[in-house]
Amino acid sequence: MRKNVLILLLGLCFCCVFVNAQETAESSFKERADGEYKKGNFINARALYIRAFEDFFNKGNVQEGVECGLKAVGLYYIKDTMYKEGFDLLHRIDQKIDAKEKGAARAALHYRTYKERYQMYMKIRKGEFAMEQLGKMEQYAKASDNDSLKNDLLYNKTIYYYTYGQNDKGNATFKEMADKLTASKEYDKVDKAYQTLIANGRQSNNIILVNQGYKSYIAWKDSVADLKVADERNALKQQIATHEETIAEKDSSLVARQAAIIGLSILSVILAVALVLGALVLMRFIALTRKQKKNIRILTENNALKAKFISNISAQLEPTLQKLDKGIPEVKALQDFSAHIQTLSELESGDEPVELEETQLASFCEGLMEQISNKVKSGVVLKVEAPKMTAKINKEYVSHILLHLLNNAAEYTPVGGHITLEYKKRGAHKHQFLVSDSGCGIPEEKHEDVFKPFLEIRDLTQGDGLGLPICRQMALKMNGDLDIDPVFKKGVRFVLHLQD
Repeated sequence: MRKNVLILLLGLCFCCVFVNAQETAESSFKERADGEYKKGNFINARALYIRAFEDFFNKGNVQEGVECGLKAVGLYYIKDTMYKEGFDLLHRIDQKIDAKEKGAARAALHYRTYKERYQMYMKIRKGEFAMEQLGKMEQYAKASDNDSLKNDLLYNKTIYYYTYGQNDKGNATFKEMADKLTASKEYDKVDKAYQTLIANGRQSNNIILVNQGYKSYIAWKDSVADLKVADERNALKQQIATHEETIAEKDSSLVARQAAIIGLSILSVILAVALVLGALVLMRFIALTRKQKKNIRILTENNALKAKFISNISAQLEPTLQKLDKGIPEVKALQDFSAHIQTLSELESGDEPVELEETQLASFCEGLMEQISNKVKSGVVLKVEAPKMTAKINKEYVSHILLHLLNNAAEYTPVGGHITLEYKKRGAHKHQFLVSDSGCGIPEEKHEDVFKPFLEIRDLTQGDGLGLPICRQMALKMNGDLDIDPVFKKGVRFVLHLQD
């Protein structure tokens, strides 16, 4: 009898262990799929996401099930071109949603599956079918009564219209979304949406989308600045009103009220005096406008003369500086500073046109990268992305700019990082060189300061800070520009804009 009881207890323990092991294995499908995806084993990851999708639905966890199913769909068409399998899996997901959910929750989940179909049709450039999916997405967004989905719908409509050249509709749709978020004072979301729109345009090499996004973004930035000022003003007014109400409630005595009246009277006098002074200043400003224009013209002429004068002085000092011992750091720094001053002065004062010549881009870029190959730290990967084509550039200025940027990248890119030199055609007569690295980056508030000469007093042995200002002046001389890509966050990316 005791032996039978012992066997029964052992059997029950074994069953419990087996059930727990099975549940752990089932619940880990998603984690295992995530691990395979990170390793780059996309086929294994897809199979595990499908098992996780089935398992979550069987357990009633619809949200997680849809999430895993959509990840598997993405691996069908993003990593492979298996569109039919992707559409079939979406059909299965829709069937399971219908069996498990109702009402607004059902509509929100169907919106996601039809959004995936829309993205697949956009990828294979079937605009008519993509528009049909947008119609379904609109139905489900309304049924879900979810503002986030409605804004997402407007965003995807914008992508569609810009992609297929319907710029007016794209502008109107994106403006509708931006106006809604702006009205609810969700400025950060609008800013993020604009940056995402521009990033999508860059990733898809859609110049129209990038240009339209930049134009709309700049216009919105200007308008929202005024709105923020108005909000701050209204908040301050509300705060003042609240304080006055508190004072009125707590200080009911006649003396307190008289003091408040006196204070307000003094404030009114101060405001009146301020208005009078402001009016006088405005009148004086109007009266001096003509004189200021003349002064500006004189200052501009004087600045040009000053640049020539500094250049001449630097040229006269150069023979003397060359006689000094270059082994002394201070002498070497002074010689470099004199050369930089002379170069910068010549660039600012010269009006001669820049000569362009046809240049083979691939060999040109590879030659520049080769010059810094012995300056980078251990394990740094150097990459050149330039087509085998020619373009008209000024090789002297472009080489100077790109070598300066590449040398800076070599200095600041850590061990195991990467440096990339790219060339991109942006139009019939517009093109760009891009230098990016995985270093520490430059804070956004200093993006413009790095191009300004003489911004701070420096120890010349640590550099004179004129390298980037000289590079920008060279870019301007070529009817171009040099700036920092504000969207790039994994280090820093300089963009040299040119046009021939």
